Amino acid sequence: MPEQFFEKPILNSPYEYPSRHWELDASGQPTNRIVDNRRRAEFITPIPKPKKRKKKVNEREFVFDEGKGLSTETQRYDPTPIINNIRRHVDEWRTRPNASDWLVTPETARLLQHWRQHKFQSLRPFYCQVEAAETAIWLMEVAPKFGNTGKTFLDHLEAANKEANPELMRLALKLATGAGKTTVMAMLIAWQTINAVRRPNSKRFTRGFLVVCPGLTIRDRLRVLQPNDPDSYYKDRELVPSDMLSDIERAKIVITNFHAFKLRERIELSAGGRALLQGRGGELDTQETEGQMLQRVMPDLMGIKNILVLNDEAHHCYRAKVQEDEEEEEDDLSGDERKEAEKNNEAARLWINGLATVNRKIGINQTIDLSATPFFLKGSGYAEGTLFPWTMTDFSLMDAIECGIVKLPRVPVADNIPGSEMPRFRNLWENIRSRMPKKGRGKSSKLDPLSLPVELQTALDALYGHYEKTFNLWDTEGISVPPCFIVVCNNTSTSKLVYDYISGFFREKDDGSTILENGRLALFRNFDEHGERLARPRTLLIDSEQLESGDALDDNFREMASDEIERFRREMVERTGDRQAGENIADHELLREVMNTVGKKGRLGEQIRCVVSVSMLTEGWDANTVTHILGVRAFGTQLLCEQVIGRALRRQSYDLNEEQKFNVEYADILGIPFDFTAKPVVAAPAPPRETIQVKALRPDRDASEISFPRVEGYRIELPEDRLEANFTKDSILELTPQIVGPSVTRNEGIIGEAVDLNLKHLQDVRQSTLLFHLTQRLLYKNWRDPGDEPRLHLFGQLKRITRQWLETCLVCKGDTYPAQLLYQELADRACQRITDGITASMSKERPIVAVLDPYNPVGSSAHVNFNTSKTTRWQTAPNRCQINWVICDSDWEAEFCRVAESHPRVRSYVKNQGLGLEVPYLVGAEPHRYLPDFIVLIDDGRPDPLHLIIEIKGFRNENAKDKKSAIETYWIPGVNHAGKYGRWAFAEFTDVYAIQSEFEKKIKQEFDKIIDSVVKRTGA
Repeated sequence: MPEQFFEKPILNSPYEYPSRHWELDASGQPTNRIVDNRRRAEFITPIPKPKKRKKKVNEREFVFDEGKGLSTETQRYDPTPIINNIRRHVDEWRTRPNASDWLVTPETARLLQHWRQHKFQSLRPFYCQVEAAETAIWLMEVAPKFGNTGKTFLDHLEAANKEANPELMRLALKLATGAGKTTVMAMLIAWQTINAVRRPNSKRFTRGFLVVCPGLTIRDRLRVLQPNDPDSYYKDRELVPSDMLSDIERAKIVITNFHAFKLRERIELSAGGRALLQGRGGELDTQETEGQMLQRVMPDLMGIKNILVLNDEAHHCYRAKVQEDEEEEEDDLSGDERKEAEKNNEAARLWINGLATVNRKIGINQTIDLSATPFFLKGSGYAEGTLFPWTMTDFSLMDAIECGIVKLPRVPVADNIPGSEMPRFRNLWENIRSRMPKKGRGKSSKLDPLSLPVELQTALDALYGHYEKTFNLWDTEGISVPPCFIVVCNNTSTSKLVYDYISGFFREKDDGSTILENGRLALFRNFDEHGERLARPRTLLIDSEQLESGDALDDNFREMASDEIERFRREMVERTGDRQAGENIADHELLREVMNTVGKKGRLGEQIRCVVSVSMLTEGWDANTVTHILGVRAFGTQLLCEQVIGRALRRQSYDLNEEQKFNVEYADILGIPFDFTAKPVVAAPAPPRETIQVKALRPDRDASEISFPRVEGYRIELPEDRLEANFTKDSILELTPQIVGPSVTRNEGIIGEAVDLNLKHLQDVRQSTLLFHLTQRLLYKNWRDPGDEPRLHLFGQLKRITRQWLETCLVCKGDTYPAQLLYQELADRACQRITDGITASMSKERPIVAVLDPYNPVGSSAHVNFNTSKTTRWQTAPNRCQINWVICDSDWEAEFCRVAESHPRVRSYVKNQGLGLEVPYLVGAEPHRYLPDFIVLIDDGRPDPLHLIIEIKGFRNENAKDKKSAIETYWIPGVNHAGKYGRWAFAEFTDVYAIQSEFEKKIKQEFDKIIDSVVKRTGA
């Protein structure tokens, strides 16, 4: 395919019918072929039940499966939505040359002609916006006059709503994020209002509108729908002919977020006050009534009947499906997924119940939903990702990309880590989640921002390196506002760590004083080179969920963000010259103002370069300067992926090129496993598995019992006069993409130009800088007792040894760089390797002491007792193992059991599962526990047998080196020095996995070789 495919993904004008599209294969990948017709809408949607059906008692309905495994007896699904059919009829209707054949009112015809043919002075409505408005008009004005064809679509809508939205008649219009849903709403309001004013007796039209949205950000932005707003779309965007503008002014429009539907307390009472007033009587009713709620939310609409409701981002509004069969199994949801589903359902219930109340008390003529993702969410009772059946239009993300209406998101498609199914940075969270802080506010102050997982630091560096180029390019081009980099986190603890790492923080020293650790990403620092806070922060920390609900900030988040709040408050005073303006605004209102004005010249958020957000950035946040997004949270659904990526899709420029098309703009994404053509995936139920009990068989096999010491730590006394180090092959630290994360990640969109994100900017770090920082970390972390001053007189010797280690033991492969040792986790790992080398060189003069568990110093195979359903297992020989079964992690371990049981020197053996043998060690600054595979009791000719710890390791990575170093340098010498727990040694199987042929013979040879070498070492 020519380069045009990669460099010019835009095929269509945003203002014309999308007559071409890139063909995709069955897996959703481009075939390099342009198809000369419009892309079909292909979704799976629940099929509404027929209004009448005859079925005998106990007769089971035959399930016609749509091929995706979703359909059941209680709910069928259709892979061919009605959208393509209605699109065909609207296309035919649109092309009728004579307006009198359109079957609409003259006022509607005038508006249609205006939207299609008017010479707009600025941005004209996109084709997709006009099509969405046309479809709504066709269904409400034309379809009732269109005979059986029109009736088919109206019956479909009625059936879909009767089942899913009792009491309401909803119509959904699907438009991609950034395609301009606000403009469509303005067009619909204009159409209804002008007809209602000029046809006051018609019941089809209204001038009363309730616009409901999911948060305050969208509510604030939608003020442009008010006719009297300074930026009103009707006049500013010329959506209404000038002679009709006076009619628009008679519209009554209420814009609210759905949280307002929640009934509030009329009287604020403490628990004690409530109990006192209640006395012995019944429960006090202090909540407002539904009527009072409506009077509070929409007083301007109380006198208008049959209003029109516009739901913005309407995928948040649905009624969860009630299961007809009580025995039907619930969705198989994990703990976090279940909580998220319950939260979604609670919000959806509040929204739709609020609309039901409006319908009962006032009356709703029609509800029109607008959303980029009108799909059912997980836990809704419908298959996740299936389309709302009342959706009648579709302009997808692919359509928007091919028309150039949105930026093209580029996600990782490849990296330089071989063998992985998916690029690591495509789903970053799955690779770091176990090392990130759990939920809970207030814990972040106890965590070290510099100890973020190495993969996360690499991802930040890689994406930042590309951001830096973009920033410089914008600066060169004279763009006055900077591009915006977004990090979306899962909770406040994570967001605070990332925020501090990026922007800088004060670390508390042992004496109570503080020292500045400046931000690791220079362009995002909130402190200058002298350690002074910048008057205008470059990086913003927000909790978008709190800001959107309208509630006050919780105390913990206010404390975390107190510094930036105060600086923005001062800036507001400087900009307005009004001290009261800065003092009177609430904290959450101030942060929302900053957030909503990111990238907007002359506003508070003008110079924000980076936003670190707790939870998902809200829909409707319309900053068009976003160029990079990093996800540091779980993304359980493709819907969530598209909603988060949508925050980066708004174009910056709407100027046409010489081909009358938009130029392509890109947004680079890491950490969000987005699939352009994702389809719903349903997991089949797993069959039940046999469970067995694994236990010690007592007293029959007590002769095979193996006991061991339970080591909690080590005590080492090292000399202070002359330090030396003995480095071995296990002292070598190989920096590879497997450890640090991909050093080269290729980002591509489904179409369009690719970009490589790399770490080349790190090669500018000087070797002397690295040596100083690594020696300093070694001195302060490994050579200082808690609470003591660092032994500065050792700095020179440690620097000498550190230089020796850097020159002989540091290996960088796969475009990694020595400067990555500045990542604290890698620095700590290097320091541990250096310390191990020093310890090993002094082991004979100053032996290591193993510190045992004071309450349970000795473990035994006699205590093993657990249940498992694993099927790979080995039934042990009665004279070789006290445990009845060995649960194998691989077939290799089963073969090892066979060889061990037949070997003449083996007295007994035990698998370390449920046994409790642990070797404490450090990876970086984080404590870990290593669980070796086996203990084998060997007769080596001495009175007491040798305890040989066996590790079966086919592939030795850096973690394996850390474990081997810990057990050989600390555990084995410490236990043997104690003299009370027998003789111990350690050995690894490594080469055995490299040779699959003649495996049985090979493993026996290796086992013989290991036993002979250990016996020689121990002096038999």
